[in-house]
Parts: sequence; structure tokens; C-alpha cells
Amino acid sequence: MSAQYWQQNRNAWATLLLGVLVLAAAGGFLYWAVHGGEAGKPVGVAQVVSSAVGAAALGKVVVDLIAWSRKRRAPTRGLTSEEVVTAKDILAGLVTQQWHAETIRRSLGDPAPMPLAWRSTERRELADHPEIIAEGAVVFPGLGVHMADIARNFRALRCRRLVILGGPGTGKTTLAVQLLLELLRTRQPEEPVPVLLSASRWSDRPYPQLRDWLVADLAMDYPALRAEDLGPDIPETLVARGEVLPVIDGLDELPEHARAGLLAALNRSMGEGDQLILTCRTKQFAESVEEMGDVLTAAAVIEPQSMGPDAAAEYLRQCLPPVPHPTWSKVLEALRTGTAPALAEVASTSLGLWLVRVTYIAPRVDPTPLLELGRGSAAELHDHLCDQLIPALVSAVPPADGPAQPFRPQHAWTPEQVSHWLMFLSRNLAAQDEGPQGMAWWHLARRTPSYLARVGCGIAIGVMVWLAFALVADLPVAGVVIGLLSALAFVIMTGPWFTESPGHADFRFHGKASDMLGVLGEGLAAGVMGALIGALMAFPAGGMQVVLKGAREIGLMSGIGFVAVLGLIRWVERPTTDATASSPRSTWQADRKLTAIRIVGGLVVGLMVAIIVNEAKFGIKVAIISGLLLGLLAGLMLGRHHAWLAYNLTVPHLARKGSLPLRAMDFLDDAHRLGLLRAEGPYYQFRHVELQQHLAHKVQETPADKPRQPAPLP
Repeated sequence: MSAQYWQQNRNAWATLLLGVLVLAAAGGFLYWAVHGGEAGKPVGVAQVVSSAVGAAALGKVVVDLIAWSRKRRAPTRGLTSEEVVTAKDILAGLVTQQWHAETIRRSLGDPAPMPLAWRSTERRELADHPEIIAEGAVVFPGLGVHMADIARNFRALRCRRLVILGGPGTGKTTLAVQLLLELLRTRQPEEPVPVLLSASRWSDRPYPQLRDWLVADLAMDYPALRAEDLGPDIPETLVARGEVLPVIDGLDELPEHARAGLLAALNRSMGEGDQLILTCRTKQFAESVEEMGDVLTAAAVIEPQSMGPDAAAEYLRQCLPPVPHPTWSKVLEALRTGTAPALAEVASTSLGLWLVRVTYIAPRVDPTPLLELGRGSAAELHDHLCDQLIPALVSAVPPADGPAQPFRPQHAWTPEQVSHWLMFLSRNLAAQDEGPQGMAWWHLARRTPSYLARVGCGIAIGVMVWLAFALVADLPVAGVVIGLLSALAFVIMTGPWFTESPGHADFRFHGKASDMLGVLGEGLAAGVMGALIGALMAFPAGGMQVVLKGAREIGLMSGIGFVAVLGLIRWVERPTTDATASSPRSTWQADRKLTAIRIVGGLVVGLMVAIIVNEAKFGIKVAIISGLLLGLLAGLMLGRHHAWLAYNLTVPHLARKGSLPLRAMDFLDDAHRLGLLRAEGPYYQFRHVELQQHLAHKVQETPADKPRQPAPLP
């Protein structure tokens, strides 16, 4: 057998070897539990439990080995051309549905795209040689604003690579989304499917090559591609064949050192036929190009032209109802003639134009302040529009009455509450040192003092333990001692919870052979320790036969309990990384599910403890209380991911201070539905960084004794 063959199949052989070992161990445990008792005596409770656990383990291993054998014999087939076309059509439909919903949320095409013209950059140090970018003259001369023209110019590029630059609020992401939808609408069967990715989810350690990142994101964001009837390894095949056009948004959201790293990784990864669209702020892109010492190969670079007053006024006129407020004619005239220079400056960007529309046109309010502030400072007008944004959105989008709707919040919040809570989050974002990814729900615990919450919960646990032993088992003195120990253990052991990241349960066997071997070894050690304890407990009661029986029962139960429960928790528990998380809510739910699995596993251990305590003649009441106590403590303390538990200990403290509502995750979800936040993997981000900066500035001006906000409406 060649070394190459062994290298390619080592995981399979390790799985086979592990299966044989587990099968032999489970069979031996089962035979010993059933036939190891004294002749003529009924089988004890411990033996029944051991037999059941052993039988379950035996059956599970047999099923796994059969499935592995069948999969091993069946060679992986390649995809047919029809299957690739079908997969591309499914992916195109999913992407279209996803971003069409986003355009509705942000009113990007209602009544028409914003009239912002784009042209090729004049900064020659940011773009490759013109003859490499396109045949003849470089396109994007700032001709028009119709998306069909931009899509046609993009397809005319030699390698179809485009970098979209601009300052804050100039519509880079808006253009990327609209171009993505236009490319999808006019896509030919042989063309790749454009997929938008957030640059903040990239890291060069797990994804040194662009293709690795594309495969991981496709599999995570579009799980329908993993459907069995589509064929094997669809994401891998689509990426390997160049059937995906990555639209990477927000290069500037990466740390400074990582931006140049991503550009270098793109240059290393792209071949002659690989296409790309990238957005970034101009300043950060220039810095990254200078640090890397090279440009993005064969990519055209475009920047926005300032929107003229006439174009901005015409766009606003189209957004107005047929019979608008009388003052609007004065506002539009002042915008056209230049008598409102601050308004003209704000409306020259897509963000400013959108703010005017959302805060004055959509709610149909008197636009007189636009005239008054439009003659003053552009900064003051911008701050005024940001102040009006949250009340306008909250009033315009009431909560849904029935089933959940994607563009309506699920709960009623007042504009004052939303503003106050978002100011708290903006302050945390301004102070955080984790990077630019955004706000994560588990970061709330990291930035909140935890000692009082831990002590309070520890005292509550100690009191409940004392009451259980005093009232149920009639052991008040023992209850005091055990209660104090339980409270102390909780306070000490929960300290690391508040810095842990979320996790999820992964029951897949592939790639976990080493973990399982370690669990089996530790389970064997636990069984030996249990056997010694059982022998010592049984020694005063009689001869060698009794000692062997006690060692066998307790050792067997300890070993199987560790492997089947404690080892299972360690085996299934996995950290949730930025790349494996699909949304903030999903990571929150996954960590909650992992907590429930640990508690159930701990209760199973508690059941075994209760059986041992009962057979040791301590009484059924003591056995039940001991089993529940140890089981719950084990379930809570085990594992390396307690972010959900830390969150639930933190949020009540923040709610008492008025920093966030008690239903913090519901509020964050609703802020996303309102269009104030956006979700990027497990993080929430402000949809517009200018609003975040505005709120963070207001936090500094907010007095410390600000009245507490009222509770949310039911």
C-alpha cells in the first residue's frame, strides 16, 4: 500500500479502527453487565442500566460501521452538465430572492435607482494598466446611471473585475447590490452566478485561498445546495469550475493589516477567467494598495461623481406623492438654484438623499426645516436628519399583528427607547477592540461586571440545595454544608463564562476520530477509578465476591457514563466561528441548544449517581436529591462554551440600568427589520456607519442621570 494511498485514506482507516475498538469495548461491557452477576441472583438495577447503555452503544456502532462500509465502497461520482446548470439556476434564484428583499427594505429601486453617475478613477496608482483591464479605452467614462449600461460595461472588461470606490455614504454597497441583480436578470447560462459576500467574514488563516472562502460561504449561506438530489459537493464544484462571481462588499471593514492581506490573497487565487467585484472606501483602498505594493490585477476601478442639484431635485420630485405639501416646491427650487447650499451638499450623496426621503417624504411631514437648515451648515443638517431617522422608521413600520414578517418588527418600541438603546450599543462599538466586525450578543457579557450576578445566583443555588436536603431528606446540617459548597463552586467556576464565545452541537463523526479515541481513553480511566471506589466501598461489607461485585458495577457505570455522556458533550461541542455562523439569532439559538444538551447529559449522569447512592443504602430521597444536584451542576459546568448562560446573567443587569431591554435579542432583531442594523454572520452592524458615529457622539452629551426609559409596550 503506497504512502500516497494511506495519506488520502487515513481518516477512513482511523474511523474503521475506532469503530472496531468501540464495538469490542461496547460488546465486552454488555456481556459483562448481563453475565457477570452471581449465579442464581436477579440482575441488579445497575446491571440493567449498564446493559441498556451497552446495547445502545453496540447498536450505534454497528449502524455507523455499516453506513461507513457502504459509503466506502461507493465511489464519488462527478456532476453532469445538467446538474451543474440546475445548481446554478437554484443558486441564482436564492441570491435573487435574498437581495430583492433587501432592495425592498431599503427602497433602492422605488421609484427608480438614485441618479448617481460612476466613472473610472483618475488616480492611476489604484488601477492596473489600461490595456490589461479592457481592449481599447477603459470603460466607465461616467456616461449614465442606468444599471444596464454599467452591467454592459462590466461585461466588456477583459477579465470582468471591478473595484467600486467612494467615500462614506456614496452608495458603494447600493451599486454592488443593484449591479448584482442586473447581472442576475440578464445572466446567460454560461455566465457565473454573482454572490455577495461581506469582507468582514474573511480571514487568511482558515481561508488562504479565495476558493476556500467561497466554498465555505456558499455552503453556509445557501444550505439548499447541499440537498442530496442535486449531487455531491455542489459548492466545491461550482467554485472550482468558476461558476460563481464573488461580489465582496466592505474591504474597508477589515483591520488595516488584513485589507492588504485580502488583496494579496485575491491576486494569488485568481486565474485568467476568474471574475470579481469589490467595494471599499477610497482612502482605505489606497492605503492597502500602497502597503501591498501592487494593484488588484486586471480590475477596473470606478468612483462616484457628485450628484448634481438638478438630478437630486428630480429624484426627490419623483418620490413625492402627486399632490405634495406646498413647501416642497420651495425646497426643490432652492435645491436647483443653489440657495440652499447645505441641502445641495447633503443631497449630493446617496445616503443624504435617502435620509431626506425617509425622514420627510415617507412620513409626509412639513419640509420647512429643510429650507431653514439647508441655508446653514451641512453638518448641522446631516445631524438633524440622523435625529429624525429613528422616529421616522419606527413610526413608518408598525409591528406585525400576526405571523412574523421580514420587514416589520415583532414588538412595539417607542422611538425614544430605540434611540437610547442604540446609543448604548454605539458607545460599545466605539470602545471595542475586537475589530470592525460589529456587535455580538456575547460581547455584552464581556463588557458588564459579572461578580454580583454570579454571587446572587450562587446564593440562590445554595439556598435551594439547603431547602431540598432540609425539607425533603431531613438533613439540615448536611444541606448547609452542601449548599455552601455548591454556591462557592458556582461562583468560582462561572467566572470564565463571561469571556467565552458561543458554540454549537456538531454530531458529525467525520474528522473526530482523535477526539473519540481520547474520550475512550479517559472513559477507561474513569471506569478504573470507579472500580477502585466501588471496591473500597464494598470491602467492609464482606469477602472478595462482594468486593468484585461492587468494583464491577460502579466501575462499569462510571466508564460507560463518562463515554456516553461526558465524552459525548466534549465530542459534539464545537466553537461557532464567524464563517460558520449564519446570523446572530442562529448562534444564540445554537448555544442555547448546546446548553440544553449538556444539561440532559448531566441529568443522565445524575441518574447513575442516584442509582449508586440508593444501592449504597443512603435512601431514595437522598439519592434523588444528590442525583439532581450533581446532574444539574455537571450539565451547567461542563463544556467550553457558556455564552448563552452568561448572556442571560448579564441582560437583567443591563435592563435594570436602562441600557438595553430585557428582551435584548428581540430588540436587535427588530432593529434589523427596521433597517437600522444589518446582520453580517454572527454580528450586528449599523447599516450606516454615519448613524453609528452620530449616536456615539450624542452618548457623550447624554447626562449620566438620564431618566430610565419606560418598558416596551406589550
